[in-house]
Amino acid sequence: MTTAYVGLGSNLGEPERQIEQALELLGREEGIELRAVSTLRWTDPVGYEDQPRFLNGVAEVETSLGASELLERLLAIERRLGRERGEGPRFGPRTIDLDLLVYGDSVVDEPGLAVPHPRLAERRFALEPLAELAPELEVPGAGPVQALLAGLQ
Repeated sequence: MTTAYVGLGSNLGEPERQIEQALELLGREEGIELRAVSTLRWTDPVGYEDQPRFLNGVAEVETSLGASELLERLLAIERRLGRERGEGPRFGPRTIDLDLLVYGDSVVDEPGLAVPHPRLAERRFALEPLAELAPELEVPGAGPVQALLAGLQ
């Protein structure tokens, strides 16, 4: 089993309900055990600012799935909840966003999958809830989550 961390985000419709539904679906997936969910927090949008604030958090899962299969399950949950990737502006508003942030101690760089998430070290909205769940976490290839968060101060 591998411990993985999944970024959660929503800023359209009912963000609390969208994240709740995503977590329900994630918890029902075979090969995935939902272990913990951080506090959800409202954050300002990054990269495309003409949109509502986001509700963000992180989920910790234990999985027997490989990284690419886990990502496929996350994308399938997004589709079930009405997310259409590729529509609208990059970093724009979305009903649900599920990002594979960290997958064990793996570093993966292949078409369609980069783990740890390539922009994790730049994103307070992901680092804060990640540090809440796993304060001692070493992000593979990047360093301690606490140091990454401190680097944003």
